[in-house]
Amino acid sequence: MKIAVNTRLLLHDKLDGIGWFTNETLKRITRSHPEHQFFFLFDRKYSDEFIFSDNITPIIAHPQSRHPYLWYLFFEAGVPVALRKIRPDIFISTDGWLPLHLKTKSIDVIHDLNFEHNPEYLTPIMYRYCHKNFPKFAEAATRLATVSEFTRQDINKLYKIPFEKIDVVYNGSSDYYAPLSQEDQEKTKSQFSNGCDYFLFVGSIHKRKNLDNIFRAFDKFKDTHNNDVKFIVVGNKKWWQGDIEDSYNAMRHKDDVIFLGRLSAEDLSRVMASALALTYVSLFEGFGIPIVEAFNARTAVITASTTSMPEVAGDAAMIVDPYSVDEITCAMAQLYEKPELRLELIEKGYNRRDVFTWDKTADALWKCVEQVLKC
Repeated sequence: MKIAVNTRLLLHDKLDGIGWFTNETLKRITRSHPEHQFFFLFDRKYSDEFIFSDNITPIIAHPQSRHPYLWYLFFEAGVPVALRKIRPDIFISTDGWLPLHLKTKSIDVIHDLNFEHNPEYLTPIMYRYCHKNFPKFAEAATRLATVSEFTRQDINKLYKIPFEKIDVVYNGSSDYYAPLSQEDQEKTKSQFSNGCDYFLFVGSIHKRKNLDNIFRAFDKFKDTHNNDVKFIVVGNKKWWQGDIEDSYNAMRHKDDVIFLGRLSAEDLSRVMASALALTYVSLFEGFGIPIVEAFNARTAVITASTTSMPEVAGDAAMIVDPYSVDEITCAMAQLYEKPELRLELIEKGYNRRDVFTWDKTADALWKCVEQVLKC
């Protein structure tokens, strides 16, 4: 069988949530099914690290797709040209985009519909493109996969796609994320936080991630606690200007905020495993991979009561209203003041981690492939 896959988000040292999903699932699927041929469609020069096995043929389709006009050309010209040459039995797109006139059987993985609920988070041209085309992508696909029951419900409600056409394929966590010894935690804190305990934020520095309210909450926590606890921010300042920057500049304790930028997977896993808690209280998430990474690292989690996050966290996290600075502050204070509560959440999270593994993700996506082939 020939399987073509949209792999344009497999970028060396630039994997984001969807990139990790693509990387981890395809690594397992291609190695587990050597009897099939896989054709990876990149939009630029690719890294050999993503050619996971001998049954993969990499193909570069043009043009590079990093803008709505180029998205259109890549998926309506570059990808179809490649598919006509390959003549695959199935086409898988792991990032939600599909050629609109595709005649090949297809699986489209839609991770969330954030742009439908929060158009202000995108540029007007990006919003118009997604709002116009994602319903068409969902309708055109032979079958859909998504990463949470929340998003499955959202797709059904907004796009009227029948539930029986949508499979839930949960995300997992990299093997990098694991507990550290106390000695290694101290070394990590010495390297990254001047030897101090710290709360941690991981993610793109974007309005959707609610970093402005987390800054305010940490400031209030420091007002009422005379300690040297820091707040570490891991992520690029791509969308820094506006509310996030204003909130940071207004902080009384901004000297206790440490920006580390983007870290290697190895360093991030160490920083995660050494934190007092992960503060992941986004306004909207289709899944929230850092929650599971924290579970694997035996790190307590504070997360939001919105969208998919309670589904992923279960009873293994402190769940707060992301719009309430006081609730976020209170969660920080409780985890700092009550080591027994923190340890209880760590144990619950570590027990829950087995629900979300990349092996299970790959198996679920492959079952989706088998469903499509029966059509």
